[in-house]
Amino acid sequence: MINVQSLIGVLKKNNSDFFTGVPDSVLKELSHFLKNKNKKKHIIATNEGSAVSIGIGYYLSTKKIPVIYMQNSGLSNALNPLISIAHKKVYSIPLILIIGWRGSPGIKDEPQHKVKGKITEEILKLLNIKYTIIKSKTDLVKFDKQIKLAKKNKSVVACLIEKGTLEKNNKKIIKKDYYKLDKKLFLKTLLENIPHKSKIISSTGYNSRELMYLRNKYKLKKSSDFYMVGGMGHTSSVALGYSLSSKKKTICIDGDGSLLMHLGSIKTVGTFANKNFKYILLNNNSHDSVGGQSTFANNIDFEKLSKSLGFKKFYSITNVSNIKNNIKNFINVKNPSFLKVNISNSKIEKLPRPENLIQIKKDFMK
Repeated sequence: MINVQSLIGVLKKNNSDFFTGVPDSVLKELSHFLKNKNKKKHIIATNEGSAVSIGIGYYLSTKKIPVIYMQNSGLSNALNPLISIAHKKVYSIPLILIIGWRGSPGIKDEPQHKVKGKITEEILKLLNIKYTIIKSKTDLVKFDKQIKLAKKNKSVVACLIEKGTLEKNNKKIIKKDYYKLDKKLFLKTLLENIPHKSKIISSTGYNSRELMYLRNKYKLKKSSDFYMVGGMGHTSSVALGYSLSSKKKTICIDGDGSLLMHLGSIKTVGTFANKNFKYILLNNNSHDSVGGQSTFANNIDFEKLSKSLGFKKFYSITNVSNIKNNIKNFINVKNPSFLKVNISNSKIEKLPRPENLIQIKKDFMK
């Protein structure tokens, strides 16, 4: 194990003090270390490709190598600018990637992480990115040498950090609640009031896990769910694709971080959605499942945004009053509709994770 300060020390020694990236549970301690850093020195990006691009721009301006952090699942989002701009054979832009390695060989993890974890090293090798697997302070010495080589050769270098490698901070991490409405109260009321045989497609993270937990706990089985265990930012597109060939109510449950990750997708949804399509944004202004870092969604006017994107009706729930009627009005309107729900962070401890994904898929497709 290593502490975050040791990792930061190596970066500082190489004059790299600008950070940008997407929060990750494996790198939670790094995110919280950076929490109070000057906003000009730390930018939480909406997606990993954006983070790489911000880093490229920073280097072009300062000639200093930026640090980009992400989960290995987000490496796919980063590939475009890594290959088409930063690559040695294109503009030869030096970057430092800190990658949380979910699904690394030999460590128990969820199916979607096992797939990506197995090929993470292969992807880096294919891109000719030199990398270090960091498990101890000895590995930091090797990483330091690779950073110096990257500076000299103007190339991309990476480190892979497995779950449990970064020592936990003794201080308890307190996640800020921006809103008060209890998330599980809203989800339970939704499940109790949607039409029979409705289909729900829910985003990755706590949204899907809480939905599954509440459905099973209260035996609310009149509709069925497809849990997006991965593919953050693509929930609305999957829901659109389903709804176009179905007459059933199709309810997309998304989060603010997921929506913002691929915001352009919701324009496609607003343009092509049928009247059976219903979009619910659970907005807690937070990357809740990976540490509670802000998404900066609290100052977005979602009513104006949704209408400009093509949604015919907009609804908003901000407190407990009249939740049931608001849900029914939203569901029953004969137009593609957008419901924003300002919610608190998750309060359910030890949430179960979806298992037997093939059976979940089969049940959903019935």
